[in-house]
Amino acid sequence: MSLACSIRSWLPLVIGLAVGGAGATLFLQSLPAPEGSAVERANKMEVELKRAQNRIASLENADPRGPRRPGRTLADGARNLAEDIREGRPVSADDLFRASQPLLRDLAPLFDRMRVKQQQQRIDSMTGELARKYDLTPQQQDALRQWFGKKADDDAKRWNDLVANDGTRIEDLMAASRNSRPDDGLDAFMETSLSGDKLAAFKTERMAERAQRVQQDADMRVQRLDSIVTLDDAQRDQVFGIMARGSRDYDPTMQLEGVTGAIGTTGTGDRQEAMLSVLKPEQRAVYQAEQQRRRDETAKTLDGIGLTLPADWDMLNDY
Repeated sequence: MSLACSIRSWLPLVIGLAVGGAGATLFLQSLPAPEGSAVERANKMEVELKRAQNRIASLENADPRGPRRPGRTLADGARNLAEDIREGRPVSADDLFRASQPLLRDLAPLFDRMRVKQQQQRIDSMTGELARKYDLTPQQQDALRQWFGKKADDDAKRWNDLVANDGTRIEDLMAASRNSRPDDGLDAFMETSLSGDKLAAFKTERMAERAQRVQQDADMRVQRLDSIVTLDDAQRDQVFGIMARGSRDYDPTMQLEGVTGAIGTTGTGDRQEAMLSVLKPEQRAVYQAEQQRRRDETAKTLDGIGLTLPADWDMLNDY
């Protein structure tokens, strides 16, 4: 198994446990079926809120660390959400996240303990793989473990700061999760440890791993678009090139299947705009109609539980 395949970030786990858990606590039982009125949903939410307040008070009294620090609490956020729903004001996923931020801050020590345990397993695995492939000395292995450890600690601090920031949006969390990789910066570090044929072999493998990521992401996006508008062969090649060159992993020296000719993004670098420019007028009309249909459908589903659709919702990513 390649190094890239063996690396799994802990960030999606934190998002799933923290945001998902807090969201379920606040909404899953609190908001009834879509046919219920906003007032009815808010009233039921307040019942659950009262239960949560009683439970929180009980836990605070039993907490040996003493009462929680002053400031905005989970109960405050839930109360504000209930009021917004009663008054008919829109509630977004970002509002839900901000309401759950006090809980996420309180749970940070638990997540850190989970991270440290998973981090050590991951570091041992990645160090062992590189030691085996490139015959690293004990000193080189120790230096690599230290590098991985510092990288993980720095990533954790950035994540905790992001979660604690009052201006953070759900999209910011998703972007951080997508873009964070435990091996970012590994190339520069290994250049200080390897030389000659070993360094050349390492660079070749790393380029192949990045090319695979670019290939898979571009293939996925082309397939999703093709399922909507039915691309011809020339269009598939063009869209593949646009999607590949818009990837953060793309390198002009990569050898990619499916790229024929110098196809790139538009001057603005907007993959969506470049993709639409490849479509025929009738295809563009089909795509835009399907995008609107899915947007309306998704917005209706979210409205049923009192949430609004994010302004930057993207059909090709919403799978």
